[in-house]
This record gives sequence, C-alpha cells and structure tokens, in this order.
Amino acid sequence: MTFEIKRDAMAQHIIPRWGWDEVQQLQIHRNHFDAKPFFRIDLEGRCVGVVSVLAISDHVRLGEFYLLGDFRGKGLGTRILRHCLSCADEIGLPVRLEYLKWNPVRHLYLRHGFSVISENDIHYFLERPIA
Repeated sequence: MTFEIKRDAMAQHIIPRWGWDEVQQLQIHRNHFDAKPFFRIDLEGRCVGVVSVLAISDHVRLGEFYLLGDFRGKGLGTRILRHCLSCADEIGLPVRLEYLKWNPVRHLYLRHGFSVISENDIHYFLERPIA
C-alpha cells in the first residue's frame, strides 16, 4: 500500500528525469520502509497517504510524506505537517527533510519555517528550527 501511494505521488516527478523502473523503485521503497517507521494517514476510514517520522539524537527526520492525488492541495498536508512540527517542538528538536528540487512541495515547507541548509544536484535539504 505504501508503495502504491509513493508511486501516485512521485512518479510524475521521477518519470520525466529517469523513467520509472518498477523493480528499482520498489527496492528503494523497501529499503526506506525497513529503515524507519511509516505512519498511515487515514481520512474518514480510508488510507490516503503515508509519512515517516523518526526522532534522532539531534533532530526529527521527516520523510516519505506522500498523499494520494485526490487529497493534495486541500490542506491535509498542512494539517499533518503542523502536527509533526508540534510533536518535534514538544521534544525540543528541529525537523529536517529533503525533497526533489523540481517537486512543487517547496512552498509548503517554506511556509512552515523551513529553510534550505544544503543541496546537491537532485535534492534540497531543509531544516526547521525549534519553535
């Protein structure tokens, strides 16, 4: 299920650059799924997304934050992000994440206090300090 949600959310950003190798993408996803906790995002009894949140010694790592297409752009991502940020503030840790440079999700993160701390050819790496 989590892979289906990832495909729905990310294929549009991956295919134009590299195409979509189902076997490779599934292996990458399995590696991520095995390495950190994933949480279902349910709305009215239906799974509409996933997010990975992991507290590390000096920060909270937010990753694999995917919503199904019908649920993007309607404020749900904002509500979930606010909740994750609030939890990080309660334990006194900044939040870090990364995203593909050409993914329009940038605006969501900048609106919530994230700033770019580094980048490579593919990703921006962001941090949001403790509020």
